[in-house]
Amino acid sequence: MKAPIRAVRLILTLAFLAISSYPSSAYVVKYKEEFYSLYHVHYSQAPDDTMENIYWLERAVEADFCNPLYALGKISTEKEWEKYRYLFMMHINLKLVEQHLRLGSKWDKQVAYFYNAPWKTQNLDSLTTAETCYKTAETYWVEARQWAEKANVREFKFLFLTDLQSWEDERQKIADGTLDYERTIQRELARLEKVRQGFLAMNDNTY
Repeated sequence: MKAPIRAVRLILTLAFLAISSYPSSAYVVKYKEEFYSLYHVHYSQAPDDTMENIYWLERAVEADFCNPLYALGKISTEKEWEKYRYLFMMHINLKLVEQHLRLGSKWDKQVAYFYNAPWKTQNLDSLTTAETCYKTAETYWVEARQWAEKANVREFKFLFLTDLQSWEDERQKIADGTLDYERTIQRELARLEKVRQGFLAMNDNTY
């Protein structure tokens, strides 16, 4: 497991253990929807904030769904419940893509400036961490696309969850190609590799 992902699990597993040490009467977070509610956009967008969000989103992926009565939108039929689950998983994976891209940008070096030659090794290590984040984002993008395809089959063609219009919009954008994180990720990886080669080309005479 690569460095940023290890950091996520270490830092926020400790946080979760602290929560679980509360008295038994304390509220226990158990279902996907509850873990998802702990995800939020931080004003500062510091790496620790992003890793916290990744932790809660990953817990949401692993947890069970709550009863349809407590879903994040109105559910009246079994088909609505089925589509809701597909859309939820699609949305969670999209958020994980976004958070990993954001986390990667914290370690990314946009340009291999010549005056950074004395810190060549540190910069190369930082690029490796950023690359790991981007490749992890790519994995979640594949998952999101697969869940979107499940929610986009013929039997759901005229079934819309109006309470979750933003999720329906995401599904449609994935279907018509207007939302394509693969393009974004590959662009970032290609740029990162050029920056890496720039640092690798530096020597004692660079600065």
